[in-house]
Amino acid sequence: MNQNNTANQTKWLYLFIGIAVVINFSGLFTTIMGPDANLYATIAKNMVLRNNYSSLFAWGSDWLDKPHFPFWVTAFFFKCFGFKTWAYKLPGILFMMMGVAYTYLFAKDLYNKQIALWAVLILLTAQHIILSNTDVRAEPYLTGLIIAAVYHFYKAQPGNSFRHLALASLFTACALMTKGMFALITIGGAILGHLLITRQWKQLFHWRWLLAAVLILVFILPEIWSLYQQFDLHPEKVVFGHTGVSGIRFFFWDSQFGRFFNTGPIKGSGDPGFFIHTLLWAFLPWSLLLFAAIFQFIKKGVKNVQAQEWYCICGSLITFLLFSASKFQLPHYLNIVFPFFAIITAQFLYNLTSLKSIQAVRLTQTVAIVFLLMVLGLLEYFFRPDTFGWLPGLIIAIFILLLIFLPQKISTGIQQTIYRTLLVSFIVNLFLNLCFYPSLLHYQSGSEAAIWINHNNPVKFPVYIDAGQFHDDMNFYLDAPFTEINTNSTDTLPGPVLLYTSADAMSKYASKGWNVKVVKILKAYPVTRLSLPFLNKATRDKELYPMEIAIVSSQKK
Repeated sequence: MNQNNTANQTKWLYLFIGIAVVINFSGLFTTIMGPDANLYATIAKNMVLRNNYSSLFAWGSDWLDKPHFPFWVTAFFFKCFGFKTWAYKLPGILFMMMGVAYTYLFAKDLYNKQIALWAVLILLTAQHIILSNTDVRAEPYLTGLIIAAVYHFYKAQPGNSFRHLALASLFTACALMTKGMFALITIGGAILGHLLITRQWKQLFHWRWLLAAVLILVFILPEIWSLYQQFDLHPEKVVFGHTGVSGIRFFFWDSQFGRFFNTGPIKGSGDPGFFIHTLLWAFLPWSLLLFAAIFQFIKKGVKNVQAQEWYCICGSLITFLLFSASKFQLPHYLNIVFPFFAIITAQFLYNLTSLKSIQAVRLTQTVAIVFLLMVLGLLEYFFRPDTFGWLPGLIIAIFILLLIFLPQKISTGIQQTIYRTLLVSFIVNLFLNLCFYPSLLHYQSGSEAAIWINHNNPVKFPVYIDAGQFHDDMNFYLDAPFTEINTNSTDTLPGPVLLYTSADAMSKYASKGWNVKVVKILKAYPVTRLSLPFLNKATRDKELYPMEIAIVSSQKK
């Protein structure tokens, strides 16, 4: 690839990067997807409503699971812009874009500008990065913070730059206040792994690391103080079914290491191969190239250890191996090492020289392109999204035409294949963000019910939700407060109310002799648990269950 990289090619790379950035923002206004993202949005909303930024509350009680940093940032955006979907998603995407910028800076310092540009494009088009910028949780924050910390620790070494060391410590502290102490594994693995492998003993035992530890401790004091105030000062609070729970201990140990060793209050069951097959789809359309790039990197590195950097391979593989050994595994955990994977893949592509290798890459990416187009075609044919209007259709049609005609006009050789790969990624994710997810989230009944109530409750009936119903998706979008009700223990209501519950539960209230007037029926489905019968429009109705909104009074008929 390096022989064909001209100034004209670089201009096309900038254009493709611009398009990729826009596509990563294309899910900004799509309804927040439950369960996690809606829960996080509700916690930040509670911060603002309660005017309490040191304590985390969910479901009406103290919440201890994640640290505060993303909630503080989201609450700030809510305070500035109101409780809007885009105000929840925007800060996470901006942190991800910060990670993209640091990926460029890091790759440029380690290699060159062309590899940096390709690394940025690979990162921006990795499937789970785009998905995480639509379904925003903690990972976009963490991805940006970790690569920023590694970059500044890297820059702090040659000239003992206090500015870089302070920034690295600050980003590390923010990462710890986003997900917990496990972030140190990735950051430390990258920096210390490189120094160990290249035998830079003086750098390894330099005083700067002690100063960094002190700075990190200082920067995480707001988190420690907040946890102490909410939990450690109140051992009488019941958390995870126990009293005497220490928030500080949870932050330093149980939150992440407790999950890893399966000794904490939140447990799981691990599969050593989970992240291998996760990576196959999560890093599409570059996943097969990534495996080849890692193999070639290690093969070359073993022969000449001092000739290459080890930051990316150590930061990513140490984290990957530890996650694979963990008992608690979720696909989005891997996102934090995608910047390293992108750099590894980019330098592999840049250094391709042999005809055999180029042909292998062309074949691999052709398979990936055909696979993605087949999946897209099948999804459109069977799912039939109701939001596939003329504008999304026109945009996607333009990119399909570009896929057919543009690569051969602007490039030759292996770059044609890479440009086609990028365009296919754009097409797939435009369809997902403009058509598929907006249609899918019509079946997320809680948010749909909340939006309907906001516009169809002129009398301002009090809103009630049947106890036991999942309501985080409703909680964030509902403008009014709501009250939980239990059909077995509630005999009277203060007057007519709007009740949201399942059709089966609603019939129980009617059987008690209450006045029940159904005003809205919603077709519901757990949208994060997709199944083939649901995705098929012909069999979808059998998978749906009715949720109802009714005007209910305990007055007998």
